[in-house]
Amino acid sequence: MENNKLIHIAIDGPAGAGKSSVAREIATRLGIAYLDTGAMYRVVAYKALSLGVSIRDEEQVTALAGKIKITFGPGGNPEVYCDGQNVTTEIRSPEVGRAVSVVASYPGVRECLVNLQRQEAAKGSVVMDGRDIGTYVLPQAEVKIFLTASPAERAKRRHRENILAGKESNYEEVLADIQKRDRMDMERKHAPLKPAPDAIILDTTDLSQQEVVETIIKIVREA
Repeated sequence: MENNKLIHIAIDGPAGAGKSSVAREIATRLGIAYLDTGAMYRVVAYKALSLGVSIRDEEQVTALAGKIKITFGPGGNPEVYCDGQNVTTEIRSPEVGRAVSVVASYPGVRECLVNLQRQEAAKGSVVMDGRDIGTYVLPQAEVKIFLTASPAERAKRRHRENILAGKESNYEEVLADIQKRDRMDMERKHAPLKPAPDAIILDTTDLSQQEVVETIIKIVREA
């Protein structure tokens, strides 16, 4: 990667693979923008649940996605806002986690949010993480990474995150939720979860976050 060279980095992978934390640190290290697309889908799910809208009502959820305003904190700040309200903690609840794959399976919701994601990418260099960035959102991305890890390891990480955040957490329930979400993400008809043909696949099961970051930084600098 040359200095001042425009670059788009797509980081995809299943729930609990460490995409967001890795992507955020890479963006900070490289001094470029970061966009957590998964948080955007969580905001839609959270808003539907908070308004009493059934997540199974595709028409209402899609209409909702087109109305709400989703913004992030400045300069890579991890805070997430929905219509001006800070919902950073709320969107990470188990209830939202169970609802988000249903919401994300609706083509209308994805179309609405993907348009916003592409608008952000058009502004300049960016690290973007999600489940279909390299295959659908930014298929032209110069660097595509697919992070994965065993379901057991991903559940262990999510369970630990919940405990550290002061949330009630049961490992077996977390594992079941992750396995269910994997199935839904991989089997949805529109932009399913899968590595892009030219993506570099990194199994993070036995790697620390810092090792993953350093590996990706090296890949980016050689791009």
